[in-house]
Amino acid sequence: MLLALLSALLIACEEKTKPPISMGLGSDIPGQESWNANITFTDSGKVTGIVHAGHISMYPERKYTILDSNITVDFYDENERHTSTLTAKHGRVNDLTNDFEAHGNVVVVSDSGSTLKTDNLFWTNARRKIHTPDYVEIASAKEKLQGHGFESDQDLRHYIIFRVTGQAKTNE
Repeated sequence: MLLALLSALLIACEEKTKPPISMGLGSDIPGQESWNANITFTDSGKVTGIVHAGHISMYPERKYTILDSNITVDFYDENERHTSTLTAKHGRVNDLTNDFEAHGNVVVVSDSGSTLKTDNLFWTNARRKIHTPDYVEIASAKEKLQGHGFESDQDLRHYIIFRVTGQAKTNE
């Protein structure tokens, strides 16, 4: 009887670990979420961009952040002067490179007076350039151009449209 009692006590005191609960979603669950949030990007302590989004989901395992519910990005130059504003329905940030992509009714309005419209736009942080292989429309006081394929600096002063159509005013 004593042996049975000791055995029962030892079994009762044994530490049992429960198997982890898995919902089958794994890395599809964000590590962090924010609503009506702002993200400030800096380089060497200087502000390079400020992102405003209705909803932000960070996925640390996948090293990216999803921005949705209408986003606005304000870009700044190396002297922290505002250069342009981008709006889009949703976007994504590569958390390793700070490269950014915007999708859905993308509009960029530069402080120099140019407006760019496209469906998808990409920002390469290392080169500080925006680009897209898609159809674009760009308008300024001097020209209205359309085409497929685009690359520019962030303030839309020096841009290239690769397959261009459109109208431009000349001095003649």
